[in-house]
Amino acid sequence: MLLEKINEPNDVKRLRAEELPLLAKEIRTFLLKKLSVTGGHVASNLGDVELTIALHRALSFPKDRLIWDVGHQSYTHKILTGRKDEFDTLRQRGGISGFSNPDESDCDAFISGHSSTSIAVALGFAEARELTGGNENIVAVIGDGALTGGLAYEALNNASRLKSNLTIILNDNHMSISENVGGMSSHLSALRTSTGYKGFKNDVEEGLRKVPGGEEMIRRIRRTKNGIKQLLIPGMIFENMGIMYLGPVDGHDMQAMVRVIRQALNVKGPVLIHVVTKKGKGYLPAEQNPALFHGIGPFDLSTGRPLDVSQKPTYTDVFSRAIVREAAKNEKIVAITAAMGLGTGLRGFKKKYPQRYFDVGIAEGFGTTFAAALAAGGMLPVFAVYSSFLQRGFDELIHDVAIGGYHCVFAVDRAGIVGKDGITHQGIFDISYLTMIPEFTVMAPKDRKELEAMIEFSIEKMNSPVAVRYPRGEAEDLSDAGLFGESDPIEYGRAEIISRSEGDHILLFAIGSMVATAEKVSQILKESGISVSVVNARFAAPLDTDLLTHETHGYDLIVTMEENVKSGGFGEHVLSVLEESGYRGEFLNISIPDQFVPHGSCDDLKKELGLDAVSVASTIIRQIENAKMNGGIS
Repeated sequence: MLLEKINEPNDVKRLRAEELPLLAKEIRTFLLKKLSVTGGHVASNLGDVELTIALHRALSFPKDRLIWDVGHQSYTHKILTGRKDEFDTLRQRGGISGFSNPDESDCDAFISGHSSTSIAVALGFAEARELTGGNENIVAVIGDGALTGGLAYEALNNASRLKSNLTIILNDNHMSISENVGGMSSHLSALRTSTGYKGFKNDVEEGLRKVPGGEEMIRRIRRTKNGIKQLLIPGMIFENMGIMYLGPVDGHDMQAMVRVIRQALNVKGPVLIHVVTKKGKGYLPAEQNPALFHGIGPFDLSTGRPLDVSQKPTYTDVFSRAIVREAAKNEKIVAITAAMGLGTGLRGFKKKYPQRYFDVGIAEGFGTTFAAALAAGGMLPVFAVYSSFLQRGFDELIHDVAIGGYHCVFAVDRAGIVGKDGITHQGIFDISYLTMIPEFTVMAPKDRKELEAMIEFSIEKMNSPVAVRYPRGEAEDLSDAGLFGESDPIEYGRAEIISRSEGDHILLFAIGSMVATAEKVSQILKESGISVSVVNARFAAPLDTDLLTHETHGYDLIVTMEENVKSGGFGEHVLSVLEESGYRGEFLNISIPDQFVPHGSCDDLKKELGLDAVSVASTIIRQIENAKMNGGIS
């Protein structure tokens, strides 16, 4: 097998050109075999195998810099840089990441998990190269979907000033432009990158400037030339920004790709190569349903069907049904997604209310401002967005939504630990960055029934900015599970008392997903002879200050529990209220340490972070014992 010869960076250069199609086939077989067991990003990686091989034939690692836009498409790059033996550990704790990561390999130039960043990163590397006197090649790979993000255009605008080479690969897997791929495009690419063509053009212009009326002739020629190019060349938007455009090129023709990449690397200034690829190539289920295979768990290789499919609804499913119900009652409700209609559960809404559904592309900042303006115009926008992606609209949350006080509902999906997508996707900051914004209401449900109630409350009872955060995965029904009785109706800024134990001295004050954990902790402590009360906070902002001020002074220990970092989180806000009210007892903040959380299963990560019920109970027992030694808890 050829793949057995690929063990170190640049090994692919030792293969003969005629061997490369077989290598591509072996890589696809390898990826499918591994990913069917571990899960991962299938469609995008099957689609860019030949492109990645071509890049590795033209570049040298780790000297050259290859920046992936959303590094989930870098699996073949990992294989070609000596990491194929680690693919059994993909996205598992202690294993290799599903994204590019310099801590994993010096062949990964930059950590990449969010979209539309690659050109900005590459431009920074290019300018640093000029300032340090380097000579390395710098290449950015960006997908056509990522070009819906404004950051990409900000970078393109700045790249036009670059005097040295920067190569941008536009990996376009939308097949409507496939007819543009062919011999003429290759011919034009070769012609326009040739030294002879550029020299001839410069000589003609210099000659005309020496004759009377020459400048006017040059202007007329340029106007005529540009008019023709506007008609014939599909990349004029880039040309007009000062970026040479090459292509489209067949992204599965490795020899053509190697030629055009090498041509581009010799250009002084920024160059964009338009490459056309097919998502899921070589695996029919992924070709037919690339959305399903964008990010998938373990699957049956013979059928493509996911394994271990739960019949229980997820929190996303619960939100999906709730927003459709609310939209049936209120025609002013509109739904917004940032290229995540399937992931955020808005497909049902789109099908039923297509005129009230807006996919803004990978543009969370725009989506946030767009929502504010919709609200100002009399609509009621619901923006469904992942916690880690809403970070990209932070300024707009303050400047455009909160200052105006607009009634926008943010359905913040994937809040808390999300697991295998890892460090760039953990939703562990949203309580901190949302609760610091004045007049912003932040809620978190304990289970699926409470999520339904909070969506209804946010839409029907609120008239100001509100965010409802909920976790990834199966939606628990804690009353059906026997953990709690029926929930109290939601009241603005009021917590829910879950249980009171006679003679207890400890209060567990939990929010969101940690409420169920708190109840499990209380059962563990009860077995140790320690009785506790449990409160479901419901609101991170505003807090239930009445409860914290008037009903907590009888407790020796108050424990806050949240799936968010400590700094600026729920626990710190609770402690501030307790201190102002004169509380003198012990306080324990159970939260995520102020650190980035790597990839791994949610259960493993929570145990490692001390957020599982057993770990929390042990921490509380240690706190009690230490307090007793110091004359505290009786």
